[in-house]
Amino acid sequence: MARQDASHLFGDEHVRSYRETDGELGHDWKKGTSILLLTTTGRRSGEQRTTPLIYGRAGDDYVIVASNGGSDTPPAWYLNLQEDPEAEVQVLGERFSSRPRDATAEEKPALWGEMVRHWPSYDDYQSSTDREIPVVVLERSE
Repeated sequence: MARQDASHLFGDEHVRSYRETDGELGHDWKKGTSILLLTTTGRRSGEQRTTPLIYGRAGDDYVIVASNGGSDTPPAWYLNLQEDPEAEVQVLGERFSSRPRDATAEEKPALWGEMVRHWPSYDDYQSSTDREIPVVVLERSE
């Protein structure tokens, strides 16, 4: 079944549509990218926070980039994981627990290349900040 283009969706609306349709509306996003949902625990609020993120694959694992659009500060979801390294991941209708980790120095070049193929702007984002943008590997923990 063909999924619907979700390039018009952002933020809470994107999360809601993705969840309600198991990704039929929300998975396929801009420029041919694919989106997963990452749910972390807010480091200040303690509340669950869900973020739609472009993803790639590395074997059985999913890969995301903590770019924050090239900002000098990491995205909130990444800071949340530093405080509580447990997350829920949803890819289409599949949900699983994960213990995300930063890619190792050995892994990162290949994973960065993979993610730039999905979203070429990651290279621009890295050029616009002095912060080393992390690549995060989402391994299943269940």
